[in-house]
Amino acid sequence: MKARMATVFAGTMAFVSVSAVQASPPVPAFSSMAPAGEIFSWLPLKPAPKAPATRYSLVGDGGATVVHAQADRSMSGLIHTLRVDTRRYPRLRWRWKIGAPVAAADMTRKDGDDYAARVYVMFDYPLERLGFGTRMKLMAGEALYGQKLPTATLNYVWDNRQPTGTMRANAYTDRARMIVLRSGPTEAGTWVTETRDLRADFRAAFGEEAPDVVALAIATDTDNTGSRAEAWYGDLQFLPPEKRPPQ
Repeated sequence: MKARMATVFAGTMAFVSVSAVQASPPVPAFSSMAPAGEIFSWLPLKPAPKAPATRYSLVGDGGATVVHAQADRSMSGLIHTLRVDTRRYPRLRWRWKIGAPVAAADMTRKDGDDYAARVYVMFDYPLERLGFGTRMKLMAGEALYGQKLPTATLNYVWDNRQPTGTMRANAYTDRARMIVLRSGPTEAGTWVTETRDLRADFRAAFGEEAPDVVALAIATDTDNTGSRAEAWYGDLQFLPPEKRPPQ
């Protein structure tokens, strides 16, 4: 097994110290940044120290600035910490595009845990509400890696083979749920917009009401399969509940 931070996102690839999270700023928009410039307020993540880092850069695409991710047997991502009340802002919207899915990936296996594109949403789930065994695993992981580990994460992925709508525990940890939004090569090369109801997805994944969001991350990684992939990420935005027409 690789020295990946198995539970640091293991399907989620980072960590968040909840005590360091401040009150909810807007998500920094890539479209407000300059192509080839600095990616402001998104921090690099490298949970697999021995793996090369995925390259992230700002590029122009269709008149807007987006993040271009290039993975070559690599594992890293970008994370932005914040705090969002999911009762006030339960929906997350973004757009993404891939060059092609990771052909050799297999989300059911640890050695296949690679994706052309992922969006991670981390929640402020109290550690004391977890079972004893899960707490012990998290404590052991924190002692091993010297970092706080997320206790509940939704992972939205562009997979290569599992059907759209698939939801399952990550191959490394059941505290990360994988949700397949796109699958296969049919839409590769095309921008796709996603809007997710985080509270509904959290309830389906964990059987409980969603706590606050404390971080977002994006990642393209291919270290487990030793392959290459590229993706593009547009702005991420939290939205209020959808307005329903009067009855």
